[in-house]
Amino acid sequence: MPSVLATWNTLSRLPRGPRLFSFAFARSAPYFATVRPRFTVIEPNRAELVVPKRRRVHNHLGTVHAIALCNGLEAAMGALAEATVPADKRWIPKGMTVAYTAKATSDVTCIAETDAAQWTSSALPEEGGDLPVRVRGVRDDGEVVVEGEIRLWVTPRR
Repeated sequence: MPSVLATWNTLSRLPRGPRLFSFAFARSAPYFATVRPRFTVIEPNRAELVVPKRRRVHNHLGTVHAIALCNGLEAAMGALAEATVPADKRWIPKGMTVAYTAKATSDVTCIAETDAAQWTSSALPEEGGDLPVRVRGVRDDGEVVVEGEIRLWVTPRR
C-alpha cells in the first residue's frame, strides 16, 4: 500500500490531484468526510488542510462548529503522522487539548506541526512514549480560532 506522503507527492502534481487525494483520505476515516477537508500541504513534520465554512458544519451561531474544527485538526495530524512516522514505529492518538480563541467565521486552515527531533529514537523511549503535535486553526484573515495539542502514543512496530 502506498504511503500517504508518496500518494500526496504523486497526486498533488496533477490537476485536481489535491482534491482527489483529499476525497480518498477522508474516506479512510468516515468522520473526516463530514468536514470535506481540502489538503494543501503534506510533508514530514507539517500538514495543512482547509475546512470549508458551509451550512453542514455550522453551529447555532452560523460559524464553524468546534467539533468540526477538531475533526479538521485530527485529519491534519493524521496526515502529518503518516508522512513522518519512522518505518519501525506506529502511532495512535492518545488525547487532544484545544482552546477556542475566536469565532470561525470563514473557511479554516487546520495546521499540524512537529519538530524532526521529536521522532528520533533518542526522543522516543524503546517501549513507546508520548509525542505532542501542535495544532491550530486559522481563519481567512489570519486570526487563530483554535489552538492546542494532540498527543500521540508512538510505539515500536511489531
